[in-house]
Amino acid sequence: MADVPVSDAPTAQVPAAENTLRILSYLAGRPAPVAASAIARELDLPRSTVYHLLTTLAAHGFVLHLREERRWGLGTSAFELAGGYTRQQPLARRGRPLVAALSDRLGESAHLAVMSGGDVLYIVEERAPRRPALVTDVGVRLPAHLTASGRAMLAALPREQVRALYPDVSAFPDRTGLGPRTPRELRELLRDVRSRGYATENSEIADGLRSVGAAVLDAAGWPVAAVAVTWGRADLDEELLAAAVRECAAMLEARLKR
Repeated sequence: MADVPVSDAPTAQVPAAENTLRILSYLAGRPAPVAASAIARELDLPRSTVYHLLTTLAAHGFVLHLREERRWGLGTSAFELAGGYTRQQPLARRGRPLVAALSDRLGESAHLAVMSGGDVLYIVEERAPRRPALVTDVGVRLPAHLTASGRAMLAALPREQVRALYPDVSAFPDRTGLGPRTPRELRELLRDVRSRGYATENSEIADGLRSVGAAVLDAAGWPVAAVAVTWGRADLDEELLAAAVRECAAMLEARLKR
């Protein structure tokens, strides 16, 4: 019997796959976790089917079950999958000229990063001349909770996602002995980031170097990337640098939403 091309296979033959994608798409469009009954109602699916698919997705990390609230949201594996797309050329291509212009304008090194599990992954790096050497470079991973880029994105994530990424003290590696060491310390730090509108980092990646970062959000408000600037001079104004970084992030957001 000849193989049936995937494109010609009737949708009815793969209802589980279709319903799984519908559930993930539905959750991706919600501003907060939702009850399974709401998913069943909105998608016109049997509750038993929804519970079965959610349980399977949760086992693989694609959804997160908030037991006390009896609600479901996207899990870290779904975020990782989304990051895999945003790491492709479209984001780097659109972001590179903006990050380069930011570096030229400030005379400091600038970068663009995405989340990858509990790390940030740098996809654009613009080094300013005659500035200190950096550990960041395209393809380098660093712990998200220690970097300005990572903190900016973590602050924009649903709190349930942050709890899933940082469940206990074992999830907090350090590089210089500085930075949050517990989920509570991270929650307090991210609260300050949300209040301020940008993230900071001071000697937590490399001694004597500081950074400011701002998240780049997609149309659904999900942090797909972050723009950051790193410097070592004591005479620079953090707020002025942060304003420039936030402006660059907003410009990239606008380009991604076109």
